Amino acid sequence: MTTVLTHPLVTHRVTLMRDINTKPKQFRELVNEITEFLAFEALKNLKTVDVPVTTPVAKTVGKKIDGKIVLVPILRAGMGMVDAMLHVLPYAKVGVLGMQRNEETAEPVPYYSKVPPAKGEELAILIDPMLATGGSAADAIGQLKKLGYKHIVFLNLIAAPEGLAKLEKEYPDVPVFTAARDERLNSHFYIVPGLGDAGDRIFGTL
Repeated sequence: MTTVLTHPLVTHRVTLMRDINTKPKQFRELVNEITEFLAFEALKNLKTVDVPVTTPVAKTVGKKIDGKIVLVPILRAGMGMVDAMLHVLPYAKVGVLGMQRNEETAEPVPYYSKVPPAKGEELAILIDPMLATGGSAADAIGQLKKLGYKHIVFLNLIAAPEGLAKLEKEYPDVPVFTAARDERLNSHFYIVPGLGDAGDRIFGTL
């Protein structure tokens, strides 16, 4: 299932993020802001437990999140979304998956994995700015499932219909949350209209 955020506060930021004139500092800020919006939507049904709280005025009952969460960015661009995720989930663990795209075939080439194995009902939140062919995301989800994760969500900034179709076919149990569903992939497997290379724009390596 795919959820596309259509809130004006999100679409406004997506427009600024796409702009070729947006510099790395502002681009990173926009990525952080959009990522937080994605997190709020994706995690609105997190399980909570009642806990007693004493305020300066009286005793009451509040709610705390129940369960363990692991953030899993796909290197390197996914690291640009980690700070925002830790801002809303400061107690989460962080694992990483390294993927490099073969520019001729657009197939993912895994080169690094450091993710704690699941020990129970942990939620794995996979994060990567771009969903183009869907190859890297599908490979990452497969790796997480082999590590025992039963609950996985994927947060993404810009998605191509080809990548969404691949994930919906191969992993229909993994919800996808994105800030924009774009038109298509071009002959070089880049998203159109897209925003260019997210990693280069985040880290200023254009």
